[in-house]
Amino acid sequence: MNWTIDLKAIATVTMVLFAVIDVIGSIPVIIGLKQKVGELNARRASLVSLAIMVTFMYVGEFILGLIGIGVSDFAIAGSFILFFLALEMILGIRLYKDEMPATASVMPLAFPLIAGTGTLTTLLSLRAEYSELSILIAIVINIAIVYLVLRNIGRLEKLLGVGGVAVLRKVFGIVLLAIAVKLFRTHAGI
Repeated sequence: MNWTIDLKAIATVTMVLFAVIDVIGSIPVIIGLKQKVGELNARRASLVSLAIMVTFMYVGEFILGLIGIGVSDFAIAGSFILFFLALEMILGIRLYKDEMPATASVMPLAFPLIAGTGTLTTLLSLRAEYSELSILIAIVINIAIVYLVLRNIGRLEKLLGVGGVAVLRKVFGIVLLAIAVKLFRTHAGI
Protein backbone atom coordinates (compact mmCIF):
# COMPACT_ATOMS: atom_id res chain seq x y z
CA MET A 1 0.00 0.00 0.00
CA ASN A 2 1.28 3.44 -0.93
CA TRP A 3 1.55 5.51 2.28
CA THR A 4 2.15 8.84 0.52
CA ILE A 5 -0.58 11.34 1.35
CA ASP A 6 -1.78 13.06 -1.82
CA LEU A 7 -4.11 15.88 -0.72
CA LYS A 8 -5.40 16.49 -4.25
CA ALA A 9 -6.31 12.82 -4.67
CA ILE A 10 -7.95 12.74 -1.23
CA ALA A 11 -9.98 15.85 -2.08
CA THR A 12 -11.03 14.41 -5.45
CA VAL A 13 -12.03 11.02 -4.04
CA THR A 14 -13.83 12.68 -1.13
CA MET A 15 -15.87 14.81 -3.53
CA VAL A 16 -16.66 11.81 -5.75
CA LEU A 17 -17.87 9.74 -2.80
CA PHE A 18 -19.76 12.71 -1.37
CA ALA A 19 -21.60 13.12 -4.67
CA VAL A 20 -22.37 9.40 -4.98
CA ILE A 21 -23.44 8.91 -1.37
CA ASP A 22 -25.49 12.10 -1.73
CA VAL A 23 -26.31 12.38 1.95
CA ILE A 24 -27.52 15.97 1.45
CA GLY A 25 -29.86 14.93 -1.36
CA SER A 26 -31.02 12.03 0.79
CA ILE A 27 -32.18 14.29 3.63
CA PRO A 28 -35.87 13.99 2.60
CA VAL A 29 -35.57 10.17 2.51
CA ILE A 30 -33.80 10.13 5.89
CA ILE A 31 -36.51 12.35 7.39
CA GLY A 32 -39.20 10.04 6.01
CA LEU A 33 -37.42 6.99 7.41
CA LYS A 34 -37.09 8.68 10.80
CA GLN A 35 -40.83 9.40 10.81
CA LYS A 36 -41.58 5.74 10.01
CA VAL A 37 -39.28 4.07 12.53
CA GLY A 38 -38.60 6.69 15.20
CA GLU A 39 -35.07 7.62 16.24
CA LEU A 40 -32.21 6.68 13.92
CA ASN A 41 -28.96 5.44 15.43
CA ALA A 42 -26.48 7.74 13.63
CA ARG A 43 -23.40 6.05 15.11
CA ARG A 44 -24.47 2.52 14.21
CA ALA A 45 -25.58 3.49 10.70
CA SER A 46 -22.25 5.26 10.11
CA LEU A 47 -20.14 2.37 11.42
CA VAL A 48 -22.08 -0.23 9.40
CA SER A 49 -21.68 1.91 6.27
CA LEU A 50 -17.94 2.26 6.93
CA ALA A 51 -17.57 -1.51 7.36
CA ILE A 52 -19.49 -2.24 4.16
CA MET A 53 -17.45 0.22 2.09
CA VAL A 54 -14.02 -0.83 3.36
CA THR A 55 -14.82 -4.53 3.12
CA PHE A 56 -16.15 -4.22 -0.42
CA MET A 57 -13.18 -2.10 -1.45
CA TYR A 58 -10.89 -5.03 -0.64
CA VAL A 59 -13.07 -8.10 -1.22
CA GLY A 60 -14.86 -6.73 -4.28
CA GLU A 61 -11.76 -6.95 -6.48
CA PHE A 62 -11.13 -10.54 -5.32
CA ILE A 63 -14.69 -11.50 -6.22
CA LEU A 64 -14.30 -9.87 -9.62
CA GLY A 65 -11.08 -11.83 -10.16
CA LEU A 66 -12.87 -15.07 -9.39
CA ILE A 67 -15.32 -14.44 -12.21
CA GLY A 68 -12.70 -13.09 -14.61
CA ILE A 69 -13.57 -9.39 -14.63
CA GLY A 70 -10.80 -6.80 -14.37
CA VAL A 71 -10.93 -3.57 -12.38
CA SER A 72 -10.86 -1.56 -15.63
CA ASP A 73 -13.91 -3.47 -16.89
CA PHE A 74 -15.64 -2.77 -13.60
CA ALA A 75 -14.58 0.88 -13.79
CA ILE A 76 -16.25 1.22 -17.20
CA ALA A 77 -19.40 -0.44 -15.89
CA GLY A 78 -19.19 1.84 -12.85
CA SER A 79 -18.96 4.88 -15.11
CA PHE A 80 -22.37 3.94 -16.56
CA ILE A 81 -23.88 3.66 -13.07
CA LEU A 82 -22.37 7.01 -12.09
CA PHE A 83 -23.74 8.49 -15.32
CA PHE A 84 -27.28 7.35 -14.50
CA LEU A 85 -26.99 8.46 -10.86
CA ALA A 86 -25.89 11.89 -12.10
CA LEU A 87 -28.88 12.04 -14.44
CA GLU A 88 -31.15 11.25 -11.50
CA MET A 89 -29.62 14.09 -9.52
CA ILE A 90 -29.65 16.64 -12.35
CA LEU A 91 -33.05 15.84 -13.85
CA GLY A 92 -34.83 15.02 -10.60
CA ILE A 93 -35.97 11.62 -11.84
CA ARG A 94 -35.75 8.22 -10.16
CA LEU A 95 -34.20 5.41 -12.21
CA TYR A 96 -33.25 3.15 -9.31
CA LYS A 97 -35.96 2.13 -6.89
CA ASP A 98 -35.04 0.82 -3.43
CA GLU A 99 -37.47 -0.95 -1.14
CA MET A 100 -37.22 0.45 2.38
CA PRO A 101 -39.01 -1.65 4.99
CA ALA A 102 -40.73 0.36 7.69
CA THR A 103 -39.49 -1.96 10.44
CA ALA A 104 -35.74 -1.38 10.06
CA SER A 105 -33.75 1.76 10.67
CA VAL A 106 -30.06 0.92 10.27
CA MET A 107 -30.02 -1.46 7.30
CA PRO A 108 -32.05 0.66 4.88
CA LEU A 109 -29.98 3.61 6.01
CA ALA A 110 -26.52 2.00 5.90
CA PHE A 111 -27.39 -0.16 2.89
CA PRO A 112 -28.64 0.76 0.32
CA LEU A 113 -28.95 4.48 1.11
CA ILE A 114 -25.38 5.30 2.22
CA ALA A 115 -23.31 2.32 1.06
CA GLY A 116 -25.43 1.42 -1.92
CA THR A 117 -24.55 -0.06 -5.28
CA GLY A 118 -23.41 3.27 -6.68
CA THR A 119 -21.02 3.79 -3.77
CA LEU A 120 -19.61 0.26 -3.97
CA THR A 121 -19.15 0.45 -7.72
CA THR A 122 -17.46 3.81 -7.33
CA LEU A 123 -15.03 2.43 -4.74
CA LEU A 124 -13.79 -0.27 -7.09
CA SER A 125 -13.64 2.19 -9.96
CA LEU A 126 -11.59 4.61 -7.85
CA ARG A 127 -9.14 1.82 -6.91
CA ALA A 128 -8.15 1.69 -10.56
CA GLU A 129 -7.02 5.32 -10.39
CA TYR A 130 -6.18 6.33 -6.80
CA SER A 131 -4.15 4.92 -3.90
CA GLU A 132 -5.84 2.85 -1.21
CA LEU A 133 -4.78 5.35 1.43
CA SER A 134 -6.45 8.24 -0.42
CA ILE A 135 -9.64 6.21 -0.77
CA LEU A 136 -9.63 5.09 2.88
CA ILE A 137 -9.16 8.66 4.10
CA ALA A 138 -11.95 9.83 1.77
CA ILE A 139 -14.25 7.08 3.09
CA VAL A 140 -13.60 8.14 6.69
CA ILE A 141 -14.19 11.81 5.83
CA ASN A 142 -17.47 10.94 4.13
CA ILE A 143 -18.62 8.71 6.99
CA ALA A 144 -17.88 11.59 9.38
CA ILE A 145 -20.03 13.87 7.19
CA VAL A 146 -22.79 11.23 7.08
CA TYR A 147 -22.65 10.94 10.88
CA LEU A 148 -22.91 14.72 11.32
CA VAL A 149 -25.85 14.90 8.91
CA LEU A 150 -27.66 12.04 10.65
CA ARG A 151 -27.05 13.59 14.08
CA ASN A 152 -28.31 16.99 12.92
CA ILE A 153 -31.01 16.02 10.43
CA GLY A 154 -33.67 18.28 11.95
CA ARG A 155 -31.42 21.34 12.03
CA LEU A 156 -30.21 20.78 8.47
CA GLU A 157 -33.76 20.50 7.18
CA LYS A 158 -34.60 23.89 8.64
CA LEU A 159 -31.31 25.50 7.55
CA LEU A 160 -31.27 24.37 3.89
CA GLY A 161 -34.94 24.43 3.09
CA VAL A 162 -36.37 22.62 0.09
CA GLY A 163 -34.69 24.93 -2.45
CA GLY A 164 -31.24 24.63 -0.88
CA VAL A 165 -31.32 20.83 -0.94
CA ALA A 166 -32.43 20.88 -4.60
CA VAL A 167 -29.59 23.22 -5.64
CA LEU A 168 -26.95 21.11 -3.85
CA ARG A 169 -28.27 17.96 -5.47
CA LYS A 170 -28.02 19.48 -8.98
CA VAL A 171 -24.49 20.82 -8.43
CA PHE A 172 -23.20 17.46 -7.21
CA GLY A 173 -25.02 15.75 -10.09
CA ILE A 174 -23.05 17.77 -12.63
CA VAL A 175 -19.76 16.99 -10.85
CA LEU A 176 -20.67 13.29 -10.82
CA LEU A 177 -21.56 13.36 -14.53
CA ALA A 178 -18.15 14.82 -15.40
CA ILE A 179 -16.44 12.15 -13.29
CA ALA A 180 -18.41 9.40 -15.04
CA VAL A 181 -17.27 10.69 -18.44
CA LYS A 182 -13.66 10.87 -17.23
CA LEU A 183 -13.74 7.31 -15.84
CA PHE A 184 -15.19 5.96 -19.09
CA ARG A 185 -12.66 7.84 -21.23
CA THR A 186 -9.71 6.76 -19.09
CA HIS A 187 -10.56 3.05 -19.00
CA ALA A 188 -12.03 2.71 -22.48
CA GLY A 189 -8.86 4.11 -24.03
CA ILE A 190 -10.63 7.04 -25.68
